[in-house]
Amino acid sequence: MKLLASGVFALATLMASSALAQAQAPANYGPAIPGVCVYYGAQTLAQSTVGQSVSTRMNALSQEVAGELAPYAQSIETEITALQQGRASIPPAELQSRSQAVEQRIREAQQLEQTRQNELRYTLDVQRRAIATAVDPIIVAVYQERGCGLLLDRESVYLMNPAMDITPTVIERLNVALPSLSFNRLQVPVDQQQAQ
Repeated sequence: MKLLASGVFALATLMASSALAQAQAPANYGPAIPGVCVYYGAQTLAQSTVGQSVSTRMNALSQEVAGELAPYAQSIETEITALQQGRASIPPAELQSRSQAVEQRIREAQQLEQTRQNELRYTLDVQRRAIATAVDPIIVAVYQERGCGLLLDRESVYLMNPAMDITPTVIERLNVALPSLSFNRLQVPVDQQQAQ
């Protein structure tokens, strides 16, 4: 859930900064430099239909994980409250046994949450790679069509003449080539689990 929240925040920040940049655009951009093009991958992820479908599905998967974890948290909280309220009346051996059981359930819940977070990260990474695989040949084609000799990342460019931006064309073509992705939460492969 932390990952998704930060991803949603980053997307919202991106959209807000994009809107702010458009509002503060100069009156005269200057000439488009022949052979120099700019591409903005984050905009492609945010505005393409496939990027939006991945975002929507990741939100749904995150909600599923939250729903799966909620009963664990609720039962642990209930047991902790019962132990705190009954501290004076529960025999010490039983109090210790129940406390240890709660600690074990907390560790198990934390481990499950970590596993699910890793699965969500891995699932998102797989979808981003699928988008990259689809978008790379489109970028190359537009680069060649526009006669680009240099392709800059939009994140490295403060201001530019919009005529140099190939992103809208790439998004249009990606929307046709890969309108959406359908997927479920993926388990992290064992070899990658060990690396984490």
